[in-house]
Amino acid sequence: MRILLAEDDDALAARIATALAEAGYAHERVADGVQAEFLGQTESFDAAVLDLGLPGMDGLSVLHRWREAGLALPVLILTARGRWHDKLAGFDAGADDYLTKPFQIDELILRLRALIRRAAGHASARLRCGPLELDVNAGRFLLDGGPLGLTAQEFRILAYFMHHAGRVISRSELGEHVYDNGYDPDSNVIDVLIGRIRRKLSAPLLHTVRGQGFRLAETP
Repeated sequence: MRILLAEDDDALAARIATALAEAGYAHERVADGVQAEFLGQTESFDAAVLDLGLPGMDGLSVLHRWREAGLALPVLILTARGRWHDKLAGFDAGADDYLTKPFQIDELILRLRALIRRAAGHASARLRCGPLELDVNAGRFLLDGGPLGLTAQEFRILAYFMHHAGRVISRSELGEHVYDNGYDPDSNVIDVLIGRIRRKLSAPLLHTVRGQGFRLAETP
């Protein structure tokens, strides 16, 4: 999962970025509203963390432009404004959730997980595909009820498949959603990692769809 982080406070952005990485999320950080508005409309993200007090273009204006353009990604607003009418303005602009500064970083991660899960159409925080289970809130995989050991990159890839189980996902889509900047679409890193994941799963859950990509499902 790839997150757009729009926050101009360097110290806070660094703390959030660290927490995102530890939670298994790729991210791209911008420090002004003009960049945020542009990236949101030109690149693929699974959610955005959007500060309202951005320079260049305030967060509400960024959000208005995204929604007017039909951009449906989940948006979690961060702001120092805690008054009800400020929150109402954020939700009216199209926000999906709202955190008032100061806040707990762990709460931000939990809210992001819930937003991404619901956007993918999952009501439960436990996603299942045959013997494989992803506990979204805990950020861990279980296979046949036991822990499944994965590297950070393997976790990102398999979590994306679990959120979109049953759908064919191309290599380019995986690259866009599970990596920070710098993914090389001509490399074979995706295939290598999927090979490793298949060996760890031991069950035939991750299928190749010739000429299209891969699909996570109990049956081919």
